[in-house]
Amino acid sequence: MARLPPLAALLFLCLLSACRAAGPRDGNPSAVVLPVSKDAAATQQYVTSFRQRTPLAPVEAVLDLAGATLWVDCEAGYASSTYRRVPCASKPCRLSRSAACATSCLGAPSPSCLNDTCAGFPGNTVTHVSTGGNIITDVLALPTTFRPAPGPLATAPAFLFTCGATFLTEGLAAGATGMASLSRARFALPTQLAATFRFSRKFALCLPPAGSAGVVVFGDAPYAFQPGFVLSNSSLIYTPLLVNPVSTAGVSTKGDKSDEYFVGVTGIKVNGRAVPLNATLLAIDKKGVGGTKLSTVAPYTVLESSIYKAVTGAFAAETAAIPRAPAMAPFQLCYDGSKVGSTRVGPAVPTIELVLGTDATSWVVFGANSMVAVKGGALCLGVVDGGEAPRTSVVIGGHMMEDNLLEFDLEASRLGFSSSLLFRQTNCNNFRLG
Repeated sequence: MARLPPLAALLFLCLLSACRAAGPRDGNPSAVVLPVSKDAAATQQYVTSFRQRTPLAPVEAVLDLAGATLWVDCEAGYASSTYRRVPCASKPCRLSRSAACATSCLGAPSPSCLNDTCAGFPGNTVTHVSTGGNIITDVLALPTTFRPAPGPLATAPAFLFTCGATFLTEGLAAGATGMASLSRARFALPTQLAATFRFSRKFALCLPPAGSAGVVVFGDAPYAFQPGFVLSNSSLIYTPLLVNPVSTAGVSTKGDKSDEYFVGVTGIKVNGRAVPLNATLLAIDKKGVGGTKLSTVAPYTVLESSIYKAVTGAFAAETAAIPRAPAMAPFQLCYDGSKVGSTRVGPAVPTIELVLGTDATSWVVFGANSMVAVKGGALCLGVVDGGEAPRTSVVIGGHMMEDNLLEFDLEASRLGFSSSLLFRQTNCNNFRLG
């Protein structure tokens, strides 16, 4: 089981204890939160915890910016007195865009064995394995404050999710029994929580490095960080969220659009200099190929081969004075870490800029988000070669997003980003709500 950092552990202890408050006293909360920790083991996945079922039980799941719904393993020890099936042909079943139906089950009734029940296709986006599973509802409870102490809990009495099989959890962080979808899909957490608690359809994501704590905030809340720093709308840089016209899900039907988050990267700069690229690869074509998306299950940023060679070549040229170190898989460009200086925003290396539409809108990536410390004291450029014909040309992975606050505004279809919080002398571990 992944070890939680102290602040996340405090919240998890509350989840294990009798934190029974049904919700804020004045009605619907303005926001609810999920704690985030990073699995320090080989998976490098971001794990969250929440309470579900009756009686409430703690559940751990891997955060995913893809997926249609929250899914959890219903085969191994799922016990609840409040789960309910979603009937075939019901409105929720139609809205889930499911054409499948579990008409009969010969075993004893359970969440994974129900008659006349809408069926979904939960998928493990790490291993790219999907299966069929019942769509059901049950109680879901999330904290309304994060610090100085977690709680009280806000309760969604009939939160829709999909039952996964135990084998589907293979490849997930130890202790995780499902995946929590943050996609734009109708029954993913952002839209379903907004409908349940009647707050804005948006969420803020602050991913932590290993050994620290992060958070996902759903709804309307100030982005406050200790000591006394608040990120306002005017502090964030905004860029449109694009819709890929072709579904990128493991299971889909013709005409489905992607529920993942794409942004319009039009160029890449290294140390302020534009990198020569094939611009057509940065656009999404009619078949849904190309473009740039954000992913929490990709630990590092993945680039199409020609883009990878151009970016690493430009970075190597700008760092020619730093002694190199042997390549360390999956990275090719590595340096002697003892010869690399240190700054407030990580190793002293050239910046990488993701140009978003115009030069005036760039996501500036500093050393803390571009370099990865590996065994032997080396520092490697944390980008991976994605091959010559990937479905998506640029996948912005988790490491590049750490200690950056990202606001996904689904109503305005835009992404707000802070760039590195380290530059502002704070980090995701210092987020405060409450």
